[in-house]
Amino acid sequence: MIFKRLPVYVRSRITYHGSLVLFLLLFLLALGTIGYRIIERWNWVDCLYMTIITITTVGYKEIGPLSQPGKFFTMGLILYSVIMVAYAVGYFTKLLVESEIFLFFGRKKLERHIQGLKDHTIICGFGRIGSFICRELHQAGKPFVIIENAPEIITDIEDHSYLYVRGDATSDDTLIHAGIRRAKALVTSVETDADNLFITLTARGLNPNLFILSRAGDESTEKKLILAGASKVVSPYKMGALRMANILLRPAVVDFAETVFQKRGLNLRIEEFSISSASKLIGSTLKNSRMRERFGVIVVAVKRSSEEMIFNPSPEETLHAGDTIIVLGEPKNLERLERL
Repeated sequence: MIFKRLPVYVRSRITYHGSLVLFLLLFLLALGTIGYRIIERWNWVDCLYMTIITITTVGYKEIGPLSQPGKFFTMGLILYSVIMVAYAVGYFTKLLVESEIFLFFGRKKLERHIQGLKDHTIICGFGRIGSFICRELHQAGKPFVIIENAPEIITDIEDHSYLYVRGDATSDDTLIHAGIRRAKALVTSVETDADNLFITLTARGLNPNLFILSRAGDESTEKKLILAGASKVVSPYKMGALRMANILLRPAVVDFAETVFQKRGLNLRIEEFSISSASKLIGSTLKNSRMRERFGVIVVAVKRSSEEMIFNPSPEETLHAGDTIIVLGEPKNLERLERL
């Protein structure tokens, strides 16, 4: 259990040295067996037997009287085996102690990082959906913490060096430990709809302003999750079926969407930017902002602070504080626009 909880590079180190010690032990057995065979001319079984009782310092019974060279060889074999065994025991004891210390201080460091998070996302469940979301958030540089309870999955999380809290996501204490009161969003993607519903209820009670994205396995559960406090509900089966239907009916549209959202083919990306109260774009029209000329981006839509969505806005559309503009363009141009 301790071995599985260690990082990959520590486990690799232990595996390497363990293999080295095993090789030295086999080499010692081979050396002793061949040595006795050459010096004393015993059969192979007797030579191996003599080697083993010599290495283990049992001294049970010698095969026969040793010659003078045989005595010197036996003394050397004993000294070599004692040194090797002492080295192996000492090294693995050191590794065990270091591993325990590493786990203790590593966990403390992890908890300090979690306590320092703000406006982060909490991911409940590191399954197929949760792991994919974490990968995307990690690539985007967004802070997040995972809640997971399965030991084998936690090992995978540690291999990725993600922040996590071990526990039940339906528990108030676990959610508080993950910093739910300082979090910006929560994603619940555990296996059962009942757990997703309970997590949504608990999270909404702990943070009324939290954005909650919940997974629904059954279409009938979507309404219950909305009533429980979910901001948005996603049904993977429904979305998958819809995508398959769109591939049949609108293949070019699907290809374009995959190009933009999955970063394939063309160097294009679609992003959203919120207009802060200090932005120079406040009060200007899309035409006067000259975003297309200056940054080479296309404004696809404008979402008002009142949640009204304006698709394909006209050049005379005025921008206000709190608006969100959805733009399409090359990543380098989007970064320049974000700085503005």
